Amino acid sequence: MSMEVTAWHSLYQATHANDDRRPFSRATLRRIGAFARPHRRPLLLFIALSTVVAVTAVATPLLAGRVVNAIDRHAHQSTVLGLAGLIAAIAVAEAALGLLTRRLSANIGEGLILDLRTAVFDHVQRMPVAFFTRTRTGALVSRLNNDVIGAQRAFSDTLSGVVSNAVTLLLTFVVMVGISWRITLLALVILPVFLLPARRVGRRLAGLRREAAAHNAAMGTRMTERFSAPGATLVKLFGRPAEESAEFAARARRVRDIGVRTAMVQVSFVTALTLVSALALALVYGLGGYYALRGSLDPGAVVSLALLLTRLYAPLTALAGARVEVMSALVSFERVFEVLDLKPLITEKPDARRVPDGPVSVEFDHVDFGYPSADKVSLASLEEVAQLDTRGGVQVLHQVSFRAEPGQMVALVGSSGAGKSTIAQLLPRLYDTDAGAVRMSGVDVRDLTAASLRETLGMVTQDGHLFHDTIRANLLLARPGATEDELWEVLRRARLDGLIASLADGLDTVVGERGYRLSGGERQRLTIARLLLARPRVVILDEATAHLDSTSEAAVQEALAEALDGRTAVVIAHRLSTVRAADLILVVEDGRIVERGTHHALLAAEGRYAELYRTQFETQEPGDPDEPDEPGEPRETAGVLG
Repeated sequence: MSMEVTAWHSLYQATHANDDRRPFSRATLRRIGAFARPHRRPLLLFIALSTVVAVTAVATPLLAGRVVNAIDRHAHQSTVLGLAGLIAAIAVAEAALGLLTRRLSANIGEGLILDLRTAVFDHVQRMPVAFFTRTRTGALVSRLNNDVIGAQRAFSDTLSGVVSNAVTLLLTFVVMVGISWRITLLALVILPVFLLPARRVGRRLAGLRREAAAHNAAMGTRMTERFSAPGATLVKLFGRPAEESAEFAARARRVRDIGVRTAMVQVSFVTALTLVSALALALVYGLGGYYALRGSLDPGAVVSLALLLTRLYAPLTALAGARVEVMSALVSFERVFEVLDLKPLITEKPDARRVPDGPVSVEFDHVDFGYPSADKVSLASLEEVAQLDTRGGVQVLHQVSFRAEPGQMVALVGSSGAGKSTIAQLLPRLYDTDAGAVRMSGVDVRDLTAASLRETLGMVTQDGHLFHDTIRANLLLARPGATEDELWEVLRRARLDGLIASLADGLDTVVGERGYRLSGGERQRLTIARLLLARPRVVILDEATAHLDSTSEAAVQEALAEALDGRTAVVIAHRLSTVRAADLILVVEDGRIVERGTHHALLAAEGRYAELYRTQFETQEPGDPDEPDEPGEPRETAGVLG
């Protein structure tokens, strides 16, 4: 490694150093060992080969010195050629070993990344919905990318570097002392001049790097918000393009200025250290030449010392920063383990059973529930706050009890925030009850397997979420093995086959982020088609038509009629006209069921349901198809949900 490269490496280490002086955690080291255990054989071979490479690094300067001595003594040409051939052979072997160690390093590092990413990804998938409602997605993705890669460097870079540099340093020092202890001490005296400025300049560069990263992050956040479909629409409607551009340009100019300063500091530092290194070499040649002319040192020894000097600084500077690299790797591991240590609130019992075959009944038996506090489901570092909010656990459902027989529809109505969606989320175990039980076919959902719950339940929410993928891929989430004919059949039943057939790419049309290339009604019908493809025995509809116009709602309701046919259903409805024919209507207020009965019975009772019904229709225009013929008496033109 040349002096200039060594200077750049020293600067990089100092720049990326942190002041974290926490002691090594034995528990963390043990867990790292557990992840490394499957790779122990490649690791041992990697360390052995790194040691051999370090030995060859010292052998070449010694052979170069012998060549010079052979020439000086007018030795036979075969001697010179033999030494040159040996140097060439060592160079070839060193190159081959370098490729092999790099291959091993890559395999170990990438294998570790695979293990860590898979472990974190699988663990995150088991987390409850509350975890995702609190966690910043970017912070979580960073754990899977930046921190995992940082941990991987501990094996692919730091470990090999420590081993090879330690061996190289020891051998180089011993050989140099054996040749000339005076010149060796001189080299070590110059070392502080090489290392100390790196720390000072490194801290300055680290500050510039953090400032640039903050500006880049702010620009990235701004671009992410402005370049999404809803964000771009908002900017076009209410944004001020000139001010938006000026603010973005100001940050971009600041990043440019920091980049220029950083480049000049780096170049000045490297130039100065390269100059110091060159002066050190000149001193070695001068002092060594003086000793050689006096006959106390061979000319070849002077050349060997000069070459060894260049190989002395590199491992010294690398080992000086090894602690920083090790601590950085440990921090990365700890951040990964922090996610893995967050226990999922929803777990499957070892003896969990499948949902019984046949039609399914749904029962809520005196259910109490309160949303968990942040400290039970999240991490402060993932929410990017100093301390988690410990508030929570406030009861939002109180003694909720009802039963839906196989094939029946139960409707939940009430004010916004009354707890209707919370009730629906307990059935698929997005959350678990605090007291009481939720049962399917008489079995507590906590005793059922997650796979059978997914097969049995289907849910359509008001946002109709779709992935940024093709129509085909979004449908196949429900049943990956579905045939082409089955896909077109559910699209026909969802009243979407004509639209999809008219698209240039048909089923392979990409729907865009969150399905924004489709209208609201089309997006909802596609989620209903996905539900039909899944063939669930229980259907949950959570305000499935809440934000649709009349035309889109009519098409969606036709599709929903297909989805509900013959299935047990729990329907959350804002428009009461859509649930007139429900087998049971539950009025939910403040987390309690305050009324229950059929549509006609509840109207006749003149309670909260009748009040909601009258209030809703009083706000409608005359001639609205949902308007009742007489006060308290609905016109029998119920939507297809009823």
